[in-house]
Amino acid sequence: MAAELTAQAVNQHSSMLVKKRSFSLDSFTTYGGQTIKQVKVGWEAYGTLSTNKDNVVLITHYFSGSSHAAGKYSPDDASPGYWDSIIGPGKAIDTNKFYVVSIDTLANLNAFDERVITTGPASINPDTGKPYGLSFPVVTIRDFVNVQKALLESLGITKLHAVLGPSMGSMQAIDWAATYPDWVERMISVIGSAQSDAWTTSALEHWATPIKLDTHFNNGDYYAASAPTSGLVASLMLITQNALTPAFFNLQDSKLQAEDASALAHINNEPAIVEWLRKRAEARSAKMDANHLLYLVRACQLFIAGHQGSLTAGLSNIKAKTLFIPSNSDLLLMPYLSQEAHKQLNELGNNTHYLELDGNLGHLEGVSNISAQAAAIKTFLEKD
Repeated sequence: MAAELTAQAVNQHSSMLVKKRSFSLDSFTTYGGQTIKQVKVGWEAYGTLSTNKDNVVLITHYFSGSSHAAGKYSPDDASPGYWDSIIGPGKAIDTNKFYVVSIDTLANLNAFDERVITTGPASINPDTGKPYGLSFPVVTIRDFVNVQKALLESLGITKLHAVLGPSMGSMQAIDWAATYPDWVERMISVIGSAQSDAWTTSALEHWATPIKLDTHFNNGDYYAASAPTSGLVASLMLITQNALTPAFFNLQDSKLQAEDASALAHINNEPAIVEWLRKRAEARSAKMDANHLLYLVRACQLFIAGHQGSLTAGLSNIKAKTLFIPSNSDLLLMPYLSQEAHKQLNELGNNTHYLELDGNLGHLEGVSNISAQAAAIKTFLEKD
């Protein structure tokens, strides 16, 4: 036992080397009934697919994330994938046992990242030779799931040992379980929701508003001119604050050790904590696309597990064993959203479980501190 624990401890600090792959479809029909030609998405895989192809774990990513869930592209990469702490040999999602797949969504926010492959509003419409802009069809969480399903089927995979993801990834995970119940044996929703209720839908709209008000937005037709960068940065500032907590911001402000004399001197000068938040957003915005953010907001706003008109109807189809792991300090997808889904599944007789993440990172606990529930995830995945 001591040797096993030592080996696991070593593995916690090691990262796999991974590569980005590309998947394409000549044509894809959206949930809304529209056609997108020449769809491409990027994907990554960790571990080895079993002979029977029955050891597949699908990771579905969060709003501003990508398929880079674990590992590094080269040994000198500054940081590994976002869930590297739990994906790998000997880790909670053990790549010695599971074939772990992660896939970029349509309209991925990081449209200009060389490591992201995605079809969305910034892509060239093959019918016009110009970027789609807002002529791109509205896409839903179901569309993300259906592209993933097409990729898996191209590999001969017809069953998932588990599907799990954080935030927007949790929406994809539970929609998988509700829509394709015979595929999914286990589902883990991290910092998640089974539907975008009225409060969440309204809150998400605030992320879109700064972009639409930017003077360069031009109704989404900005690719040959100046992009609505100011609006995108303002949106990212709001997203970052929504994803964290007052405790985190107050701690960060104390580290800045600023008296805000500059902010007193002139109205255009920002308080130190606001400047910190803006600089973070500016750095993140460089490879992101404003239109893509609008489409992801709409996908989340339209979400309800199973897309059957009511949450109960959608959840009633789920056969998978389920686990909900919200963050108890989450101010974005608040714990009540997970609690309601867990409660309804329990009433429906589902084998459902509920745990929480504890800390001052709020929504980001599910990304940065997921290892706090590594043991529970490992047990859930490996035991019947």
